[in-house]
Amino acid sequence: MSNILINNYLRFVILAGRRLASTENNVDIGGRMKMLNDNKQHRKVLELFDAFNEKNIDKCSNWIIIQALKACTQICDVQYGLKIHNLISSRLKHDPYVLPSLIHLYMQCSDVNRAESLFNTSTKKTLPIYGAMMKGYIKNNLANKAANLFKDIQNPDLISIILLFNACAQLRTHEALNLVKIVSSKVPQGFHSNPYVLTSLIDAFMKCGDIKSAQSVFHASTQKALSMYGAMMKGYLVNNMPNKAITLFKEIHDPDKVIVTLFFNACAQLGTDKELDLIKIVSSNISKSFHSSPYVVTSLIDAFMKCGDMKNAQAVFQASTKKTLSMYAAMMAGFNKNELAEKAVDIFNGIHHDEFYRKNDTKNEFNLLSKMKNDCADGNIIIYLCMIKALAKIGMLETAKSFVQRIPSFFLVDRRIQNALIDMWGKVDSVDEAKRIFRIMSQPDHIGYTAMINSYGLNGMGVEAVEFYRQMPKELIHESTYVCVLNACSHSGLVAEARLIFNNIQTKTEIIYTTMIDCLSRAVAFDEARELMEKFERDHPPSVVMHTALLSGARNNKNSKLSQDVVDRMKKLFPDLKSSLLTASILLANVYASSGDIEKSTDIKMELHKSGAKKQIGVTMTDIDGKIWRFRAHDQSHAESAEIHEQADRMSKRIIEHGHKYDASWVVRPVEPDETIETLLCGHSERLAMAAHFIRNRKPKRIQMTKNLRICGDCHQVTKLVALIYQCEIVVRDANRIHHFHMNGQCSCQDYF
Repeated sequence: MSNILINNYLRFVILAGRRLASTENNVDIGGRMKMLNDNKQHRKVLELFDAFNEKNIDKCSNWIIIQALKACTQICDVQYGLKIHNLISSRLKHDPYVLPSLIHLYMQCSDVNRAESLFNTSTKKTLPIYGAMMKGYIKNNLANKAANLFKDIQNPDLISIILLFNACAQLRTHEALNLVKIVSSKVPQGFHSNPYVLTSLIDAFMKCGDIKSAQSVFHASTQKALSMYGAMMKGYLVNNMPNKAITLFKEIHDPDKVIVTLFFNACAQLGTDKELDLIKIVSSNISKSFHSSPYVVTSLIDAFMKCGDMKNAQAVFQASTKKTLSMYAAMMAGFNKNELAEKAVDIFNGIHHDEFYRKNDTKNEFNLLSKMKNDCADGNIIIYLCMIKALAKIGMLETAKSFVQRIPSFFLVDRRIQNALIDMWGKVDSVDEAKRIFRIMSQPDHIGYTAMINSYGLNGMGVEAVEFYRQMPKELIHESTYVCVLNACSHSGLVAEARLIFNNIQTKTEIIYTTMIDCLSRAVAFDEARELMEKFERDHPPSVVMHTALLSGARNNKNSKLSQDVVDRMKKLFPDLKSSLLTASILLANVYASSGDIEKSTDIKMELHKSGAKKQIGVTMTDIDGKIWRFRAHDQSHAESAEIHEQADRMSKRIIEHGHKYDASWVVRPVEPDETIETLLCGHSERLAMAAHFIRNRKPKRIQMTKNLRICGDCHQVTKLVALIYQCEIVVRDANRIHHFHMNGQCSCQDYF
């Protein structure tokens, strides 16, 4: 759609410029400049303009000036544009031909003030001038100004109407929707047969949430263009209706690259095995030329990743001969989603060595991650955001510190980067750094506030989280904010504060109820938690996550009767949700084990073993000498595994020598006959990670680990003892919070986890 508008606009200025060309020389120079622009040799266009205009600026035609301004726009050279502006300033006030090009330049380079100044001083405002302003406002996320400007146009043309619909699509408000309805009902009937108008109208309806009107426009059209299929599919995706997008795709006989891209996006949104099969079929049947499109390839990588097929995603990525920023971002985001954040870091570190950065090729030298404020700036930010998210998942403080030093300073003032950094610092055990970033934000939004509350909560600073929440502007509070502050209360035992916050929430969603139930269950307020769950179920279907939260609290407090009741109820209510029932059964087995009923615990584990059910694998990551190590329970995959297990054995013996007794009840599977207590003590992933730090006579003063699951009570106790015996501070981030194990043998959570 953007290309269509540009082409229509250029058609106007080219014709106007040619009419005003005063000499044959003007035409020749203008023609050469246009040819260079078409071949994307924009610097040469400006060199030619320099050579021609030095003594002939008064004779220089609008055709030549327009070509020069186009070159400036394409390379975003606002300084050269200013030079041209100064050269022709005397003729601008009454010139309706060059002015749109100059306004377009300033708008595309985000110099809105200069564009507005030119517009306001113009005495003859033409439709192209209005169009350049509206397009510029939309580009600079000022769609409300574009919509207001449209109201000043006496007889809007097709392009003005399309731009209005685009502005309303960006606004996505009820007021914008009403404006779309009013304008669409008044435009000339001939416009309703134009596919570009219909496409932008469908897009506006969809993005304003009026799916019914969009469908009505679509079905009423007798000649449906692919751009209209695309607007419908994109609209379904925006409104979380990917199944409808896929159904629509199946009706298209000859899809183009945009349609195929949207299809892959729909499959990615669903992310199931069924969609994975569809992706494989479609990707194998589309034209080979599609595989050279960066948009198609990026969406295909993303779809494979979100469906869990990393092998095919990597194959598509490696097969691409011209990798773009978006492809790298899709790979990094995919690895993050599939809990392989270290691979996302590897992708980032490898970017400089790929074809983007050819150190020995002066013509193509292109430093991907330090290109300043141009068309790739947003792409760079996406890469950095993916990297920051990866570091947040890994959770290593020193690794995060070394990376942040590599972010160009001008990116550090971007709100998206700042919000991501607050989240990351909180997750790597540096609340102070998170607070520093928050304080320097010019105007924090709900994401920044919520990330800060979550940082406090993760680090066991519930009181600070509540105080910060109370200082937050009410208009910025979202569902996620409530969840984070209630979760902070839950893990700090602030039940009274949580009740007060919960009772003052006007609209309570399922996840808000669940978080409050978790808080009450941890505090042994089981009757109140059950009453809350029953209250929710009066108006809603039973919730799996609420039952799991109640069960988790029962497990924490070794309440085997309540645990059994909850599991029995879950089996009746959710017989088809095998993964949830598996989680519930494992929790129940652990409850029986921790309460001393080993026989019942073993019976449940044996049933799980016979059924072939598998629990989520526990994984622990840690940073040793600047390298991320990953461990699974009973891991034997490392080159140093023998040495690590020997060290784990020595650790177990030292713990036992200190007079601490353990049983093997925390093991999910049955204990094998040849296993000993010492073997079991060193089997969990976090224990192997700790042992790795002590091999080769290392004596670390600080160990930091990240575990994907909740730390078990046995490992929690052992880690306290390791910190005491080895006089080493240990920081563990589990699925719920960050534990600081001090050298006095105490944990920051005070065993409330």
